[in-house]
Amino acid sequence: MSKLQLSLAMGDYDRTRPIHDGRVQIDGVDPITFLQSPEEMFFNAFRHKTCDISEISLSSYCVSLTRENPPYIAIPVFLSRAFRHSSVYIRADRGIETPQDLKGRRIGIAEYQLTANVWVRAILADAGVTPDQITWIRGGMDKPGRPEKIKLDLPDNVTIENAPEGATLNQMLIDGEIDGFIGPRWPRCYHEGHPQIRRLWQDGFSAARQWHQETGLFPIMHVLGVRRSLAEQHPWLPGALLKAFTEAKTMALDALSDTSATKVTMPFVEDVLGVTQQMSKDLWSYGVAPNVKTLEYFLRNHYEQGLSSRHLSVDELFHPATTEVYSL
Repeated sequence: MSKLQLSLAMGDYDRTRPIHDGRVQIDGVDPITFLQSPEEMFFNAFRHKTCDISEISLSSYCVSLTRENPPYIAIPVFLSRAFRHSSVYIRADRGIETPQDLKGRRIGIAEYQLTANVWVRAILADAGVTPDQITWIRGGMDKPGRPEKIKLDLPDNVTIENAPEGATLNQMLIDGEIDGFIGPRWPRCYHEGHPQIRRLWQDGFSAARQWHQETGLFPIMHVLGVRRSLAEQHPWLPGALLKAFTEAKTMALDALSDTSATKVTMPFVEDVLGVTQQMSKDLWSYGVAPNVKTLEYFLRNHYEQGLSSRHLSVDELFHPATTEVYSL
């Protein structure tokens, strides 16, 4: 029998390249792979449903689950995870030193429902700063205009304004028309060293490590989604995807740990690996069981922020064939 030829969109990561280049095979599948940016993958997935299998935003996926006919069912493969204390940028001349100083401010966002923004708002809420205490300015970072991928129905007390026509959030931050910016990508003005633009948590590395020590959480950004009709037609497919992507991640971690000649273009790999292993022996885990606490925290905040119309449970997120695996 011939293998299923399926389209697969994913980011260009060390943990996905073994599937892209064929070192890791997906049982029963001949994939047509596309290495894309998150913006391209998510737009295609939630606007046009273009690929059979796609890396998708956890937040957008949760929004879709509370609506009719969600196109994808998730696999507990968490291709993107990131601490988000380094995702809050502020004007240094506005007297903003702590999360509480964001109350009453105008903060730029590319999209309200971005997973990274959900995580930041959750961290701020734990510090006593709720979404209704900030005016959110939505717009394109470097190009004017950017729509939400999914239409939202937010609580009445959440204030979102569109950036003026023709304006970019990067230039508005430079001009002082907004007090800060929250997002997964740093604003260009920060990267270029603008003297008045800095991070709220200036040592995001230490802040994230402290937060992890207190909470035990490592934020999940993206999951792997498979078209529901395919999963129903081929119930073996979700398990085959979990197996292959887990193997690819193991291969990437093995390469990263070989520091005889570092595999990434970055110094101090041994030191960062040491810190990571002190935090957890399996920090970047796949599967449901080791990630229940992280997922429950996210789902509660997603609901409290008004993004999901009901409080989702972890059991609703993933294909049942991937919630447990065999052992030898």
